[in-house]
Amino acid sequence: MRKSFHESIKEIKKDLLKMGSMVEMAIHKSIESLKEGDLEMAANVIKKDDKIDDFETALEEKCTKLIALQQPVASDLRVIIVISKLVTDLERIGDYGSNIANQVLDIADEPLVKPLIDIPRMTEIVTRRLRESLDAFINMDIEQAKRVAREDEEIDVLDKQIMRELITFMLEDPSTIKQATSLMFISRFLERIGDHSTNVCERVIYMVSGVRENY
Repeated sequence: MRKSFHESIKEIKKDLLKMGSMVEMAIHKSIESLKEGDLEMAANVIKKDDKIDDFETALEEKCTKLIALQQPVASDLRVIIVISKLVTDLERIGDYGSNIANQVLDIADEPLVKPLIDIPRMTEIVTRRLRESLDAFINMDIEQAKRVAREDEEIDVLDKQIMRELITFMLEDPSTIKQATSLMFISRFLERIGDHSTNVCERVIYMVSGVRENY
């Protein structure tokens, strides 16, 4: 039974990584659609969000069945509970990718008020942190989880910087308000994605050590 349990966990972890790749792609494609003004790409991100939701449902069902059929011991139960929560984090990240794409559709008919520099930079940071947090989960690496969690401040700083700059644009030229507001939302969605990666790291620490740490 223990062998069967660990084989099931291995399969669930593979599915979790697939879901992680899907949400990372959603983030990249939504920002790419912003840079290129590509409405079709943005619409496709929104359309594919249903597949991410389906992945969440399937993984939740697998976790529930595993608990019911295997009756895992405390440490194994902790792994299943953490996986279930990670799935929720990934689904929310996927939603933010879709939210970004929706903002792109809202401002698609307008030229960008400024070259995009900080938002793409922020995107690279949040997607790297997402990958590294999932790597920490797969490898059960507490030290990596702690390191990635501490990097969240860099994203917060960029978000505040973007907000200040866009507020200045709106004050100087009210015609930029609509687009600047959408860009603010996009920056805030990226910041929220960073928060979910921090959640993943905190869950990894709890899964391995049984100790809850907040960052």
